[in-house]
Amino acid sequence: MSFSQDVKNELLQTEYNSACCEKALLYGLLIFGKSFFSYGIRIQTENEGIARLCKRLIKKYCNVKCDIIVSPKGRSFSINVEKKSECDKILGVFGHNDSGSLKINHSNFDCQQCPRSFLAGAFLSCGTVSDPKKDYHLEFTVPYMNLSKSLVTFLEETELSPKQSSRKGYNVVYFKGSGAIEDCLYLMGASSAMFEMMNIEIVKDFRNKANRTANCETANIERTVKASYLQIGAIEKIEKEKGLDYLKKDLKEMAVLRRNNPEASLAELSRLSKMSRSGVNHRLKKIIEIAENI
Repeated sequence: MSFSQDVKNELLQTEYNSACCEKALLYGLLIFGKSFFSYGIRIQTENEGIARLCKRLIKKYCNVKCDIIVSPKGRSFSINVEKKSECDKILGVFGHNDSGSLKINHSNFDCQQCPRSFLAGAFLSCGTVSDPKKDYHLEFTVPYMNLSKSLVTFLEETELSPKQSSRKGYNVVYFKGSGAIEDCLYLMGASSAMFEMMNIEIVKDFRNKANRTANCETANIERTVKASYLQIGAIEKIEKEKGLDYLKKDLKEMAVLRRNNPEASLAELSRLSKMSRSGVNHRLKKIIEIAENI
């Protein structure tokens, strides 16, 4: 099961103590469905629980009976209300008429918790969220331009900052970034999903830091090996051509130390020679220069 379905199942398990919040949930489900007009009200979902919830709430608050239509392969569930009289009845419950332009009617929010319930309904109807292990993306796919703009305004009023785009004729209202998505999940009531996402984010951050540390250590080792290869090559050239006595005493001592400790870093050579790193580095560079001039 996907993370998105986990979020929806959590929202389905939410219990609403007040009728106004449950009605606001239904409002979000319906207005963000496939159609919400007098010629037809329709929602379609891959989650049977959402279809059952919608059917129950339509009967409870609109006194309209409707059936769940299952696709031939059983992968999607639809609720269609086609009779104009029944559609008008449902529209009237939420203060809508068949004006042709859909916008969120805020008069359906009777208490401070109603907008949260409405957002949960909207997500159940047209929302998805990516697996936070792979990506940070939450979106609402809205079929109507004015409704998508109304949703953006609604979200901004709840101190969220969504972005907008279009895809295959649909208007997409979305969030990028873990913080914004976590805020949205919390607002709609999916607190368990929010905490799971936060835990995943902590693990990912820890792994990224560990990888950066490992990469840095690997790069340091590679630099040490490369430098040691050049330095030992220079020492062997001097020894072969001139002998190490050709070097001044301090350089000869450094040459012997390096040759005997080929894998040592500058810091380790500094500790062994009881010199500063810059002093060690200076003497090794001098040895390389001498070798190049032979």
